[in-house]
Amino acid sequence: MKRKLRSGMSASLLALAACAALHAPQSMAARDAQTILKETCQGCHTPEADNALSRISHQRKTPEGWLMSIARMQVMHGLQISDDDRRTLVKYLADTQGLAPSETDGVRYALERRLNTVEQFDEQTSQMCGRCHSGARVALQRRPAQEWERLVNFHLGQWPSLEYQALSRDRDWFDLARKEMVPLLAKRYPLDNPAWKTWQQTAPKAQTLVGDWSFSGHLPGKGELAGIMSVSADGDDTFKVSVKGQYADGTAFNGDGSAILYSGYEWRGNVTVDGVVMRQVFAAKGSELQGRMFEAEHDERGLDFLAAKQGSSRLLAVQPGYLKAGSETEVTLIGSGLQGQPDFGKGVQVLEVISQSPEQIKVRLKAAADAQPGVRAVTLGSLKGPSLSVYQQIAEVKVVPEFSVARIGDGGGSTPKVQGRFDAEAWGKGADGKPYRIGVFPAQWKVEAFDDRAREDEDVKFAGTMQADSGVFTPGDAGPNPARKMSTNNAGNLKVIAAVDDAGKSLTGEGHLIVTVQRWNNPPIP
Repeated sequence: MKRKLRSGMSASLLALAACAALHAPQSMAARDAQTILKETCQGCHTPEADNALSRISHQRKTPEGWLMSIARMQVMHGLQISDDDRRTLVKYLADTQGLAPSETDGVRYALERRLNTVEQFDEQTSQMCGRCHSGARVALQRRPAQEWERLVNFHLGQWPSLEYQALSRDRDWFDLARKEMVPLLAKRYPLDNPAWKTWQQTAPKAQTLVGDWSFSGHLPGKGELAGIMSVSADGDDTFKVSVKGQYADGTAFNGDGSAILYSGYEWRGNVTVDGVVMRQVFAAKGSELQGRMFEAEHDERGLDFLAAKQGSSRLLAVQPGYLKAGSETEVTLIGSGLQGQPDFGKGVQVLEVISQSPEQIKVRLKAAADAQPGVRAVTLGSLKGPSLSVYQQIAEVKVVPEFSVARIGDGGGSTPKVQGRFDAEAWGKGADGKPYRIGVFPAQWKVEAFDDRAREDEDVKFAGTMQADSGVFTPGDAGPNPARKMSTNNAGNLKVIAAVDDAGKSLTGEGHLIVTVQRWNNPPIP
């Protein structure tokens, strides 16, 4: 059910506006956070001892989590708050009641919008919580037992039909939630955790992020990327950002924007690259930035991002990360403070150092014809980290992600299509017979009907189009299609097939793609 805000803004538009605000610097015109809490929040949240407020002071969340809480107050309780004040409040709450870096480990995929991640939670959490939203949304907040119980009560009060829905009526959901899930969550995700207090005392100053960063990345459907990101101070925790890089095929990746730091390490930025706004969701850990960049309007179009600050010594990546026995190739080492001659392990010879800088070293390699297949650790003096895979032949091809969801859209509506984007991973077998990942290979792509029903409904014809040379699937238009049986929409159930050539031999891998309807509710944490 949709409800209008007092301002007339729809809930979906509010979510988009709020998410954009999260990645933008604060305005100097905004009230300070304490004033907002007193004048705006205290009308509903009761003052407690030690300057605490009921409910608010008994939770810790990520910036996105606090943003969702405030947006919920606007949608469900008619809260009147300006964008500037909301931005100020999120910053304050994330800084004072956030999560330590260790508390987000393993579930950052939700913040980074990796929406095809297959979660790994215990069966009880998956069934009681993960049937309606991601388990990561639960894992990215901290509460005492009383607050977890209040959250359970809120669920049933806000959605009274919850217990009767298809995925809840198979059990006594409310009783299980109160008696089993509340103690479990309070123990697993407690409000009081020494990790947060320690982080608040030891977090580095934001100014340490100012400088140039050497980065590497990978965009499914496009390939590997490297370059320099320059960061300059624009306030206490805000920055100006400039990115200059290029893909392996020579395509430029240049842009400018801004960023803000929450909780001492949660980097959120907006950078416009070739006219397209891209979000940055990174974790800043000392001299390392790691996370994902993705288009603001299409979060499925995103790239992995790993950066090292210049002045530090780090070896980030080897591009490409594989070499066939008996052949030669050029590879580039990406990092910071790079110097000396790299070592690629037994059976791999450095024929020539083509170019060298502290950020990139390009070399020509040769693998011996009898080089043993497997993964070699790459070293440069005392630096190590990335690896090089040497292979005799490809044993298997895997489609990544193995399971994916794309969504129809456009068709005269306001909701865009959500693409499917795939990589073809080649795998080999080592001398011990165990499989090892070689790397991402060029492939020829196609889709087929997943089962007899999909074949009967002609899903391949209607659900969308696969780009044969890139692995990018674009779904069909939204809305009824008179050309389909019963004028249904363009949903479909498809196999994704990648064919990789290995010395004239074609090897194929398969994935599963569900093409489904629009995503109407798109919160910052899914």
